[in-house]
Amino acid sequence: MIGETFYTDNEIEKFGFKHLGQNVKISRYANIYHPNLVDIGNNVRIDDFCILSGTINLGSFIHIGAYCGLYGGSSITLEDFSGLSARVLVYSISDDYSGKYMTNPTVAEEFKNEIRNPVLIKKHSIIGAGSIILPGVIIEEGCAIGAASLENKSTDPWGIYAGVPVKLLKLRSKEILLLEKKFEHKLMLQRV
Repeated sequence: MIGETFYTDNEIEKFGFKHLGQNVKISRYANIYHPNLVDIGNNVRIDDFCILSGTINLGSFIHIGAYCGLYGGSSITLEDFSGLSARVLVYSISDDYSGKYMTNPTVAEEFKNEIRNPVLIKKHSIIGAGSIILPGVIIEEGCAIGAASLENKSTDPWGIYAGVPVKLLKLRSKEILLLEKKFEHKLMLQRV
């Protein structure tokens, strides 16, 4: 049942988020580190076994599927109507794997060279199950990233991408924008 699976509104308010919108659902099995760095908009759902760590900004109407990891050592932003399917990993921080530096969080900073670059997932973008997004990537508006893809470079808007690393497969329909207007109109009528 939803009441048992997700924290109550009162419990969520006690997390101490930087900002907390309305109608936010967070699984009792999700882990959120440093909630004071996390900004959450309205109508957001975070499913089971997710890890959110660092500076994270979630717009409104966002879904983060089960087993996702958001590692915001720089920052990670998901704009309105975007989402992550199950098992997506998003990194805005990474170790330098060149061999010139040591790696992992147990090593003192002076021996490491961490790469920190913000990740931005723009409005109406969806990331397919099992995909990985690396530091510095911008997923432009309306993109769809296929399952099990590696996103190591930024995209152009309204593309469907897939692969390791991703390649543009074709353009994506913009009909979502018309549906968004109808959806917002319906919400406005419900408030009246």
